[in-house]
Amino acid sequence: MTKPIILNAAELPEWTHAELRALFTVLDLPQEPESASAFLKEHGGKVRGIALRKTKIDTAFLDTLPALEIISSYSAGLDNVDIGATRARGIRIENTSHILAEDVSNAAVGLALAVTRDFVNADAYVRSGQWPVQGQYRLGRSISRMKVGIVGLGTIGSAIAHRLNAFGSKLAYFGPSRKPVDIPYYDDVTRLARDCDMLILTCPLSSATHHLIDATVIDALGPHGFLVNIARGPVVDEQALIAALASDRLAGAALDVFEHEPAVPEALIRDRRLVLTPHIGSGTEETRRAMAENVVDALARHFGIESPRSGLVIDTELASTH
Repeated sequence: MTKPIILNAAELPEWTHAELRALFTVLDLPQEPESASAFLKEHGGKVRGIALRKTKIDTAFLDTLPALEIISSYSAGLDNVDIGATRARGIRIENTSHILAEDVSNAAVGLALAVTRDFVNADAYVRSGQWPVQGQYRLGRSISRMKVGIVGLGTIGSAIAHRLNAFGSKLAYFGPSRKPVDIPYYDDVTRLARDCDMLILTCPLSSATHHLIDATVIDALGPHGFLVNIARGPVVDEQALIAALASDRLAGAALDVFEHEPAVPEALIRDRRLVLTPHIGSGTEETRRAMAENVVDALARHFGIESPRSGLVIDTELASTH
C-alpha cells in the first residue's frame, strides 16, 4: 500500500523521525525560506499531513498544500497557525495540550510558590553565608491565603485550578466565555486583576490576547500583586511590566516565557523580585517524549495506520534514542 505523504516541518527527536519514516513517505521542509518556497511549489500538491512545531502556517503556506488533511503539532499553543484559514479548509489540527497540561500546571504552581516565598533569593542567602551573619530571612507571602485569578481556564488552566484548590487558594477566572465550573467568572480581566492577589496566565496567544496584560491590568493588580506567565510572552506588554516594576507598582513576577525570547530584557534579569525560567513549562523527559509520540500517533490515527504504540515494530535502537 502506498504510504501517505507528510511534510516534516518540526525539529523532533531522531527516534520520532524514525517512526515517521517507518509509517509515511516523509518530505523534509528546508529551513531556508527561499528553498522552502521552491520545495513546496514542487512537492506541496502531494502532501496530506504535516508534523509541526514552530513553522509558521499562513494562508500562503496552505495554498501550496491543496491535499492537506491534518496538522499534528508538537505544542499546546497554535499561535504559528492561521486557525481561521485552516478551519475554512476543513483541515484537522491536533496538538498536545492534553499531554503537557500536568507538567505545565506543576510548573505554574512551582513558579507561584517560588515568587511568593522568594525561594531563589533565599537559596542564594544560604549559599552566600549570610544566614549566620544576618539572621532569619524575611517573610514571604502565602498562596493559601490569596485570591488567584486564572486567565484562560482551558486544559492547563483547569489543571492549575485543581492544584490551587488543594492549596486552599480562593479562585476566579477570566476567559472569552463562561465555563460550566464552580469558580467565579469575570468577563473583564482588569476587574479580575483588581480583585486578585495574583494572576496566572494560561491563555493562548492570539490577536485578542496580544498584550492583554497591559499597564492598566498591571496597575489593577497593584503593588502587592504577583504575575505568573506560563502562556506566551506577548500576552504581557513587557515594557509595561518593566515600568511597573521600576516604580514598585507590582510585588513580583514569575515568567517562563518572554515577548522576544530567547532575548530577555536586562531590566528583568537584574530584578531580584522576579523568577525567570527559559520556557521549560513542559520540560520533563516524560512529557516531551509523550508529546513527540502524539505527533506520530495523531497522524497514524488519521490515516488508519498502526503506530508503534499500537503494535508496529520499528528499529528499536533508533526508537529508544533520545
